[in-house]
Amino acid sequence: MLLLLPLALLQSSCSDFLQTDLQGKLTQSSFPQTANDALLATNAVYASLRNWYYNSGGYPILDIMSDDARKGSNVNDQLSTVGPYDNFTITPSQDGLDRWWASLYEGIKRANVVIEKVPAISMDSTLKTRYIAEARFLRGLFYFDLVRAWGGVPLVTATTPPLKLGRATRDQVNAQIENDLTFALNNLPEKSQQAAADVGRATKGAARALLARFYLFNGDFVNTQKYALEVINSGEYGLEPVFADANGVNGNNGTESVFEVGALQVEGEDNGGAQYANTQGVRGSPNKGWGFNRPTEDLRHSFEPGDPRLKGTIIDLGDVIDGITIIGDGATPDVTKDSAGNIIEVECYNRKVWVPGDNTITEWGCHRRIIRYADVLLMAAEALNENNDPTNALIYLNKVRERARQGNNSILPDVTITDKSALRDVIFNERRREFAMEGWRFWDLVRTGRAEAVLGPLGFIKGKNELLPIPQNEIDISQGTLQQNPNW
Repeated sequence: MLLLLPLALLQSSCSDFLQTDLQGKLTQSSFPQTANDALLATNAVYASLRNWYYNSGGYPILDIMSDDARKGSNVNDQLSTVGPYDNFTITPSQDGLDRWWASLYEGIKRANVVIEKVPAISMDSTLKTRYIAEARFLRGLFYFDLVRAWGGVPLVTATTPPLKLGRATRDQVNAQIENDLTFALNNLPEKSQQAAADVGRATKGAARALLARFYLFNGDFVNTQKYALEVINSGEYGLEPVFADANGVNGNNGTESVFEVGALQVEGEDNGGAQYANTQGVRGSPNKGWGFNRPTEDLRHSFEPGDPRLKGTIIDLGDVIDGITIIGDGATPDVTKDSAGNIIEVECYNRKVWVPGDNTITEWGCHRRIIRYADVLLMAAEALNENNDPTNALIYLNKVRERARQGNNSILPDVTITDKSALRDVIFNERRREFAMEGWRFWDLVRTGRAEAVLGPLGFIKGKNELLPIPQNEIDISQGTLQQNPNW
């Protein structure tokens, strides 16, 4: 469980030293001063991950903007708030964008407190360095979200930045991410070296894997291969035997988890819960949540015949999970058809956020996986293929397929294709089936140049929708210092 006891101790002190109205400015210059303060300050950075708004503004808009999901819930619920992400009709004032932006910078502000203030504290030097490395890992994670979503953004690397900050270039932000993650890699322990009380904190493996993801997004396949293989060759990770456990409670902090956000089954972020899964949980009966982020029929039909990942991804009405029958929401149509009678949506839900139980509070205990070992394997496969080594690429691709078939050798046969272009497509499609509803599909479409072809019919415009608009209120507050993204 991720840092929950320390976080419980943190809540009162967090509001004491972090000012919410002026981003990045401390209200108590005396904090932190002691080793315990250093722990609390570091835990505050991790706490940012449980902020509901950290999850792309609360709602899983990254899935909804892809071909994997639709708004979900019942027809009219949050239609004007979430619906525009479904068809790319959002505006710079769209609800949620400002909250996501602000939550990321709040996390960066907290990281800067640790990075800037903890070095002066008299305490164990090894522990001090580890806290700083954890903060830099998390700052790199936050900036990676920012640069993917908005491109070049203001770089805030001090607790007292200038009141007016213009946008750094994408290259400058990327350089900061690379620097932070490299420092983290050099100063964090391996997962196996963590004490039981530290399980859930950042590790060398997490830093390597995030570096691999960073380089993959930027088309640097040499470094993607390097860092992905370092994770693989470390021997620290493996695949859960059952696919559903890769995101489920049986796999919490397990062999496949490279980095995850832990939570308690209690309502309220301040109490240790996280609302990420509650937002997407089954609506109606059982009452698990709001039911947003509904898997599409296109996603359903993308799975190969017999692939167990289909039922590990999509909950249908009538399914029985942990002894609970899924009845669904009476106000939501079971099937929605267009004027020609074609099915365009059915009531179904995201299986990957399921937590056993029949009430909403259980969903607050979902551990969101940020990096899974399966992703490391497929990043290695993609990079090896792009680096003209299809033979070794197939090894890692087929490890993922082997786990997916769960001992049933009559399905999901090993891939043997070695043609570079054909194997590229196979790996890309494998990523969709493996990581559907986990927030990566939209970025995969953008980084591979496929977004226009796949999402164009849904409203995606090339040269515009690769990036989100800078929130209008941030531009207003900056008094014109921040410039809007192209075509917004």
